[in-house]
Amino acid sequence: MSDSPSVGLFAKDREPDDADLVDAVRLNLVPGIGPRLQQSLEAAFGAPPAILAASLSELQQVDGIGPKLAAAIVEHRNPEPALREIERCRAANVRLLRKGTPDYPRMLAQICDPPSVLYCRGTLEPRDEVAVAIVGSRRCSVYGRQQAERFASALARAGATVISGLARGIDAAAHRGALEAGGRTIAVAATGLAQVYPPEHKELAAEIAEHGGVVSESCLDQEPIAGLFPQRNRIISGMSLGVIIIEATRTSGALHTARHALEQGREVFAVPGRIDSLTSEGCHDLIRDGVPLVRGVDDVLEALGPLLSPVERSPTETVHSPRELSLSQQERTILNLVTVEQRLIDEVVRDSGLESSRVLATLTVLEMKRMLRRLPGGYVIRTGY
Repeated sequence: MSDSPSVGLFAKDREPDDADLVDAVRLNLVPGIGPRLQQSLEAAFGAPPAILAASLSELQQVDGIGPKLAAAIVEHRNPEPALREIERCRAANVRLLRKGTPDYPRMLAQICDPPSVLYCRGTLEPRDEVAVAIVGSRRCSVYGRQQAERFASALARAGATVISGLARGIDAAAHRGALEAGGRTIAVAATGLAQVYPPEHKELAAEIAEHGGVVSESCLDQEPIAGLFPQRNRIISGMSLGVIIIEATRTSGALHTARHALEQGREVFAVPGRIDSLTSEGCHDLIRDGVPLVRGVDDVLEALGPLLSPVERSPTETVHSPRELSLSQQERTILNLVTVEQRLIDEVVRDSGLESSRVLATLTVLEMKRMLRRLPGGYVIRTGY
């Protein structure tokens, strides 16, 4: 721990690592430090306390840090603005999730330039690791809106969390589709959470926070700036197993999200439009270049890779692979009685409480879907992830 003035500030009523949070917020409040410069500073000095303790000359040795930016970092050694920001977050029911802590999204922590601090109104839950993003044009057609709602609703009913950017058009349709299906959705905002952009989505953002979360890497009062929107797209893809692109022109910001997803090792899918539709030219280019064309949610779930680790969706259901979400309820019930260690089929039948013939037939179906494998001696073992 450094000699930072923030050390021990909240010793009486807060967790011991709050000093690290204060330092992270202090650095996050410095104007002009984006995710790439943050990574360069961390590579040079380590954690935020060491960055804030560096001298002007040391800071200027980092590529991209000039005299003005170095002076701004030194100026933010004063913890008061960060303390005020944290207090405002507490008053507004906004949680601050610091990179490196258990509450920080595991999928997002894997990307090359994760936010050092994530502002969150609402909740992020372990089951949100089974997440798919839906993005596309702000000026979408009726067809595009229908497809966004259809895919989002189907994903939500299957148990996946839908992630998008709270923008007009496809994003809003995706959020609404998930909400109408009774599912969870997460909005990644480019602005600060003290305001909603676009302003007409204020009620939508409030509803999303009740059934998921609204998150941002920007400080509370950050206003909309053009460069922040493509920057936040890496968070949309970073929190997702895959990204579905619906109605994207060749200049659409949704293609930035697709590129981020490919760089991050996430799956990318494209929904086709009319062959003469300008609003779908970006999608058709992606399909031509090898991105899978998807017609429905089953296409998406079948193509998604395994989870970082199994996700417990309920006391009786653990998901190892997104493909499992496309199973029927009976198939899920039987599959969750099969473990990664071999187990007797008779034990599966006994614990299911169902007729033996139904269980055996379901095991056969699951074996055909490559979810499990029969072993000699009447055993089965879980596979497919």
